[in-house]
Amino acid sequence: MPIVDLTNSADLSRYQEFIRTSPFATVTQDTAWSQVKNNWTPMYVYLEEKGQIIAAMSILMVNAVDNKKLAYCCKGPVCDPRDTALVHRLMAEAEEHVTQHNAFVLRFDPEVVYDEALHEQYTALGYKVYNRNVSSKFTTQPRLNMVLDLKEKTADELLASFHSKTRYNIRLAQRKGVTARYSNDLADVKTFHDLYVVMSTRNGISYRPYDYFERMCEAYGDYLRIYLAEHDGDIIAAALALSYGDKTWYAYGASGNEKRSLMAPHLLQWEMINWALELGKDRYDFGGVFKLDPSDGLYRFKEGFCHPNMFTEYIGEIDKVLDEEAYQKFINK
Repeated sequence: MPIVDLTNSADLSRYQEFIRTSPFATVTQDTAWSQVKNNWTPMYVYLEEKGQIIAAMSILMVNAVDNKKLAYCCKGPVCDPRDTALVHRLMAEAEEHVTQHNAFVLRFDPEVVYDEALHEQYTALGYKVYNRNVSSKFTTQPRLNMVLDLKEKTADELLASFHSKTRYNIRLAQRKGVTARYSNDLADVKTFHDLYVVMSTRNGISYRPYDYFERMCEAYGDYLRIYLAEHDGDIIAAALALSYGDKTWYAYGASGNEKRSLMAPHLLQWEMINWALELGKDRYDFGGVFKLDPSDGLYRFKEGFCHPNMFTEYIGEIDKVLDEEAYQKFINK
């Protein structure tokens, strides 16, 4: 069958095993992601040869325009995105099913480095590809990700590669008695969320509700850790990371209003990088930035670890338009 029967536990387990063991695995292609994004409708599509799954895409759908759905394969599909013929076959299979759910577009954004020839191959197959040809404000996800290469690196080598100020801040936190621990207990998720709300309010940005992180913790289990920085009995910073596939992903960070001079977030990053090293991961992903702007504090923080200015530029978002009228409303709203 090309689509997983969600009521068939054996079918779902077989699909999940492929997703988790594929060299192209990403955390948002795991079926657990649909538990986190529980207001989206999941669909799992695959191709197989000789009884073995060879490619898959986990799709989430949500109403976006006139009760018509955006179908989104986040950081997928789970196959080599450079094999455009295989991806095109998989998309054709998915198209048949998402149209039955009134989808007006099927979107995917693989974690593959930007390549002009690859862009042209997808365009020739009839896809709309958004990367350097549009403003960064147009795309849903940042294409520029600060990704630290861990392959064949020791902790000492990585530390030496950081910006001198970043090394100083890590050591300052250690000298001042900041300690770090991790867990995935719900009590610590609450502690993280409290700090996350404080930080978001301080910076004037929106934030996700507590139950979003509670679902994430329950869905991903040991793949996820909440890291907490403590000083003299006070929890002063926290971060959430997931280790999955070939990388560890720093997903969220938080810090309180007190003791910010102790540089606890720098220490937490160093602890999470060491977790990735312990697991033998190839990459540590600090997440995206929309532009390389030294005046932006978040960019400076991430670039301090990915120094000097090491970033990964992804191919962008690739759309299969299924309803042109609805699609135009969506991209122009």
